Amino acid sequence: MQMSELVSMFQAGRYAELETKVREALGREPNSGILWKALSVALTLQGVDALHPAQRAATLLPDDAEAHANLGNALLRMARLEDAAASYRRALEIAPRSAEVCNNLGNALRGLGRPDEALARYHQAIDANPNFAEAYSNLGNALRGLARPDEAAASYRRALDIRPQYPEAWNNLGNALLDLKRLEESAASYRRALEIKPDFAEAHSNLGNVLRNLGQLEEAVASYRRALAAKPDFAAAHSNLGDTLRSLGKLADAAASCGRATELAPNLPGAHNSLGNVLLDLGRLDEAEASYRCALALEPRFAEASVNLGLLLRQRGLAAEAEASCRAALEAKPDAAPALVLLAELRADDGEFAAAEQLLQRAAASDPDSPEAWAGMANLRKMTDGDTAWALQAQRVAARGLAPRQEVYLRFAIGKYFDDIKDYPRAFVNYRRAHELSRTYGAHYDRRQQALVVDRLIDSYGAAWARAVRPRAADAARPVLIVGMPRSGTTLAEQILASHPAVFGCGELSYWHDAARALRTGVANGAASGDIVARLGGEYLELLKHRCAGAQRVVDKMPANFWCLGLIHEALPDARIIHMQRDPVDTCLSIYFQHFKSAVAYADDLQDLAHFYGEYRRIMSHWRATLPAAAMLEVPYESLVAHQEAWSRKMLQFIGLPWDPRCLDFHQTSRSVMTASKWQVRQKMSGSSIQRWRNYEPFIGPLLTLLHPRQ
Repeated sequence: MQMSELVSMFQAGRYAELETKVREALGREPNSGILWKALSVALTLQGVDALHPAQRAATLLPDDAEAHANLGNALLRMARLEDAAASYRRALEIAPRSAEVCNNLGNALRGLGRPDEALARYHQAIDANPNFAEAYSNLGNALRGLARPDEAAASYRRALDIRPQYPEAWNNLGNALLDLKRLEESAASYRRALEIKPDFAEAHSNLGNVLRNLGQLEEAVASYRRALAAKPDFAAAHSNLGDTLRSLGKLADAAASCGRATELAPNLPGAHNSLGNVLLDLGRLDEAEASYRCALALEPRFAEASVNLGLLLRQRGLAAEAEASCRAALEAKPDAAPALVLLAELRADDGEFAAAEQLLQRAAASDPDSPEAWAGMANLRKMTDGDTAWALQAQRVAARGLAPRQEVYLRFAIGKYFDDIKDYPRAFVNYRRAHELSRTYGAHYDRRQQALVVDRLIDSYGAAWARAVRPRAADAARPVLIVGMPRSGTTLAEQILASHPAVFGCGELSYWHDAARALRTGVANGAASGDIVARLGGEYLELLKHRCAGAQRVVDKMPANFWCLGLIHEALPDARIIHMQRDPVDTCLSIYFQHFKSAVAYADDLQDLAHFYGEYRRIMSHWRATLPAAAMLEVPYESLVAHQEAWSRKMLQFIGLPWDPRCLDFHQTSRSVMTASKWQVRQKMSGSSIQRWRNYEPFIGPLLTLLHPRQ
């Protein structure tokens, strides 16, 4: 066969025919390096593994630069980066001015995590061929890897000057502009890439990322779906879609998308991190923690996953572990604003408000557009007219077109600022805006479903239940449960009791709501109710022992445990229950002004809030009529504020402890407090929040009906 015939097939794009002819020729000349090289080219151009023929060609043609370059290409496609780099270096020893080989060696080195060396090779390629658009684009990628986005953007623009119809360079330019937070320009760059290459999955996904940053969530979802239509197994697009669906409050769909991403790419740390975020929102804490730890096992210096794990650990009351995770994030990325914000929260939990504010200032300096950093500052103290500069910055960031989940932080904080300076109309406007945003991604309150829940509890824990004998109930007086509506004074009551040397306050434990689900599931599966309840009581006592083995009394101040009082009393009849009560309108207004960040869906609408309060009243009336009188002490918040010592004595007497005057100086007690009242409980007792609702009377019509409940 004439070599000219093979060249003709190559030039005509007849690669399969070329492969056939070369194989026939190799049957006659098995040691022809030229034929092996031709076969490697034919296979490569068909997208088929060409490693073996490339290796044979390089062995038979030891001084042929092209043969070694082809071998490097085959190895690079198989991700054998060190071997690929060695082949490219051999090719360059033979032909030092090969721009293409320099470029490909740069790609191998960048894949090996050696961006500085890659940079030098791309420059070599450009020196050899100043019009090498691909080398300029790859140089930009290396510069991005070195956190030099301005230079990267310039390199991509040079590539586009040479080749304007270069979709990959337009996509890469969009990435650099996104790094620079030039969002509109970034989106335009991705759109230009898609005009040239409409099925460019990466550009669709990247455009989705920009749209998400711009707060255009539905449009972002559409972009991710276009990416997946072009490339169904695109794990990163599944993960990004899941992130956005989470922001829209579509948690089940988000979990499915993130789960699909981890199935397609089990070694993709970002997908496990995103799945953890959704699972955390769903309250599946164990699974969320496993996802974050998986992400960190794959990428130990993954700062975002370390922060998210820290947030989860803090939520579980594991402050030391949360701080360790936060420190790991800061070691990986010293100026990571989310890590600094978390560390500030941990300092504030311990009452170190000045240190917390310094950390938040650092976070804002690192990321001037961080909603969490600016919002966090407002919660560390009472704001004054001297905080105008803070208010202007917070409003500037809020006006940037943030995603709703981010803007919510600022709207609550700006509302607090105006409330603190007594500009009540402007405060309410911002609180209302916060709830409007929250409704775009949060769960929606179902009044009918809530009423059915109360009906079922009343039926399940009725008169017959109250008369039942429970010989297997745990005999333990250690637990003290403080219940009531959120913002009703539960943190204050815990702080007073925890100031006693025999009491440990362990914050809000989610145990009993999980226990109630476990009881329903167990009974549905045929297990005996009594056996399950006995086990649940024992496990709760073990949990309290783990939190604090030595204290005579351990306080669990989860307010929403009022739903579970029947189960709690059945499992632990000696447990003491303190029910905090506060003016209903003050309570609901304080709830409305608080960013709970989780499923308190009834707080987003004043009529829903009033309805929920009515259902709370109904179930508490039932418990009063059903539980033994000695099991529960009802403490009016306003009376506790007005008669601090008398009610503090009553609470201690109720839980079986002698008086200790340290309970009067509760604000000086050093302990971790993670609730929204962490600042207030470190101040002396004050009645400033009593009848606060009168400042907002023109705006809160639905709540005023609570002042005159229907009998």
